[in-house]
Amino acid sequence: MPLQTQSPVHYKSWKELSSLSDKKYDLGKLFASNSKRFDNFSIHNEDFLVDFSKNLIDQDVFKQLLNLAEEAGLKNAIKAYFEGDKINETEGRAVLHTALRSSKNNSAKVDDKDVFEDVQAVLNKIKTFADQVNSGNRRSYAGKKFTDVVNIGIGGSDLGPQMIVDALAYYQKGIKPHFISNVDGDHVLETLKNLNPETTLFLIVSKSFTTQETLTNANTVRDWFLESATKADVKHNFVAVSTNISAVEDFGIDKDNIFPMYDWVGGRFSLWSAAGLSIAVSVGSKNFQDLLDGAEEMDMHFKTSDFKENMPVVLALLGIWYNNFMNAESEAIIPYTQYLQKLAPYLQQASMESNGKSVDRAGVKVNYQTGTIVWGEPGTNSQHAFFQLIHQGTKLIPSDFIGFKKSLHGNSNHHDILMANYFAQTEALMKGKSQDEVHSELKSQGLEVEEIQKLLPFKVFEGNKPTTSILIDELTPKSLGKLVAMYEHKIFVQGVIWNIFSYDQWGVELGKQLAKNTLKDIQSSQIKNPHDSSTTELLNYYKS
Repeated sequence: MPLQTQSPVHYKSWKELSSLSDKKYDLGKLFASNSKRFDNFSIHNEDFLVDFSKNLIDQDVFKQLLNLAEEAGLKNAIKAYFEGDKINETEGRAVLHTALRSSKNNSAKVDDKDVFEDVQAVLNKIKTFADQVNSGNRRSYAGKKFTDVVNIGIGGSDLGPQMIVDALAYYQKGIKPHFISNVDGDHVLETLKNLNPETTLFLIVSKSFTTQETLTNANTVRDWFLESATKADVKHNFVAVSTNISAVEDFGIDKDNIFPMYDWVGGRFSLWSAAGLSIAVSVGSKNFQDLLDGAEEMDMHFKTSDFKENMPVVLALLGIWYNNFMNAESEAIIPYTQYLQKLAPYLQQASMESNGKSVDRAGVKVNYQTGTIVWGEPGTNSQHAFFQLIHQGTKLIPSDFIGFKKSLHGNSNHHDILMANYFAQTEALMKGKSQDEVHSELKSQGLEVEEIQKLLPFKVFEGNKPTTSILIDELTPKSLGKLVAMYEHKIFVQGVIWNIFSYDQWGVELGKQLAKNTLKDIQSSQIKNPHDSSTTELLNYYKS
């Protein structure tokens, strides 16, 4: 079933929202006029609470946002998404990363073939491999137990697994994870300098096994490895996740140590697949399964919940409200746990690579904003960095605050201080500080009238800054799976409504193509390829 191709600007709800965006939404007044605002604008699902009451919306806005989802054909799109229809039309592919975490037979098919059994077979192979490595039954070429695992990949083959491994550091099994992605040789060699080839397992993740950055890094790592071992030893310490069997075998990796990838799973959503092998090795097969189970729980919530009580749908609609009607160009992700320090970079790729499109599904240039800029850092560090701009700057920046009721190590004093900041910041962003409040505060400090008047404008906080609070019981593999899947589905919903193809990534290709020519010019005695004058002069300066 193809997705519909109508521009959203023609929907009645879009026009209504455009009119509603002219109103002033004062959060203080909205709360004062509705004692049940929190109940009206929050969703509680098991261990997740999403409070979106501190957003610049009222019942009329929310109603029209829900109507927008209906007019955009979201229900049919969700069905097509989960059942394996080729909604990635420009590449002729299904989008079925959700099938990777299905624990029971479902309706997902690719080319009329059920994918469930094949997915389960690969998952069992992943878990068996991870168990063998962690137990010491699978050993290195030197007969030693592995102590370190290195994931060599880029993009989705790096960002997703690295984010999960960082987030689940508390649950690691003793094998230390490392990630090599950048083709920068310093990155590779800095990682290798403290590793022992006799106890290090290398995972090369590349669907085509031709990606320039990954293969360059893999060959450099193999050369380093061969300083201590032989070519025959490569098969013991190297594993690949790829579809290019012959190229992997030529590299020296045993056929039994090749894990397949599917063309119906986009790279940026591949952490649930064999591309997440480093996760399973690092945190163990049970925790990897819990991660999948959590994602499946969110899948079911997304598939079955009414839109008004559907976390991914509501988050997506809020993003569209700010992006398309309130002139906000970015959104911040602020997790109040250091474990989620890589969440914002992961979501940058997942969102911006997916929805950074300017041509709609009919091939027509859009005349409205699509993807938002995603950024963020953990609190409380971020409070001492960019919160100044959110509080008193000129830009509207809706922000998601992610917090947990329990700490993992059980230090309640630290956690209470952390969460006090979590709650205080959203309240401060909403309420601000008025001139009267500032005046009273400065007067109580004994300042003279003239000094008060001088300082007053600098200490006023406008407030009325929108936030969404996501409060989760505890950071576990399962809750992390739910959280990541929630944002994945948010991205999908926004792409459906914006009438764009979220799952191709043609914008990544141009620079890679041109880099082949510039590399030839760098490595040859003279520049032979045509360039603009700036690039030519830069190349000459680099080569001089």
